[in-house]
Amino acid sequence: MRHRDDMTFPPEEYARRLEDLRDRMRSRRLDAVVISDPENIMYLTDYQTTGYSFFQALVVPLDDDCFMVTRNMEESNVHARTWVEKTRPYADNGDAIQRLIEALREAGLYNSTVGYERNSYFLPAYQQDRFHSAYTGGRLLDCFGIVEEGRVCKSKHEIEIMKRAARATEAGMKAGIEIAKPGVTENEIGAAISAAMFEAGGEPPAVMPYVTSGPRSMIGHATWEGRTVQEGEHVFLEVGGCYRRYHTAMMRTIVMQDELSPSMRSAEEQMQKALLELRDRVQPGLTVSDADKIVRDIISAGSHGGSLITRSGYSIGIAFPPSWDEGYILSLMQGDPQILKEGMTFHIIPWVWGVDGDKTVGISDTFYVTETGCESFFSLPEEFTLKPGTGKPAAPAAKKANGEQAQPAS
Repeated sequence: MRHRDDMTFPPEEYARRLEDLRDRMRSRRLDAVVISDPENIMYLTDYQTTGYSFFQALVVPLDDDCFMVTRNMEESNVHARTWVEKTRPYADNGDAIQRLIEALREAGLYNSTVGYERNSYFLPAYQQDRFHSAYTGGRLLDCFGIVEEGRVCKSKHEIEIMKRAARATEAGMKAGIEIAKPGVTENEIGAAISAAMFEAGGEPPAVMPYVTSGPRSMIGHATWEGRTVQEGEHVFLEVGGCYRRYHTAMMRTIVMQDELSPSMRSAEEQMQKALLELRDRVQPGLTVSDADKIVRDIISAGSHGGSLITRSGYSIGIAFPPSWDEGYILSLMQGDPQILKEGMTFHIIPWVWGVDGDKTVGISDTFYVTETGCESFFSLPEEFTLKPGTGKPAAPAAKKANGEQAQPAS
């Protein structure tokens, strides 16, 4: 392992991750693993590129030096970013899988037991078929999840990086709330969010912000399409800030009225209650299923007319497009007996779909599990923002729990 001091984390952090992986390899009796998932490669080496649609792999032998198989164009990222010293690049008109086979043979791994990530987005079926047909000297076994076992609990170094991502998330959300008003387009809101995230030190996220207004909020995973916000409507925002490919995310809702309808008030109150109750109950040892039930029961008890139609939260951390979440590693869903552990990080989404039959609203949080509970990455108030129409008086400031006056949104 090449020693360098210009990477995202200190050298000992990468050494620990690699040794932990090798311990899991020993328990599975694997001589080497071929890691193709871009998040996993970055976790182990700090390597990143937007060119991950081309075949790339980190080969980790049990007792020898690691090496990368990449497209020629991407080889510079190995040398510029990572501790990896050995590369085996291939030309654009070359055969990536054949280059991998040759590299395994050179490393003395052609007659070995080798793990590969069968569920990787970027190791498609035709490449897996070719790998199996060409690797005739040894055995190929599915090792999907072998890196994720280390990724699911973040180290203190990763938590600090996620705090920097959180600054970008909050900056973007504040900017979106500030600009949102009747007469402004969803595009303008999206532009303000994006500019603020990047000005706060954020980097290109795995997904650009979700911005929908009025009835468009009922369209799953929709974002800005030029629509103009109208008087009396609401705007739903979901923002994921990024720093060094680590993400944090939050939802907020802006309502273009001077007061909330009873159904919208119920949705806001139930989401606030769900977040407070879950954070109060979270600690190492709580099951995923119980965490989900806390949120789901509270949301379903409201008089808002909507429902929580998805999982109630998911692991979040390293991500490349097309998604900012690690939900494939761990999601808060009914019936899952896995337990929460210190260092796990979650985006909790007690959002409500279908308020009054035509509105989606949300307030969410990203937190990390501590030794005794959890801590949020954010400080932004967890409430709907009211924006009365031009010429209409703002609603009186409401009393907060601590006795301070809540200020109406500007």
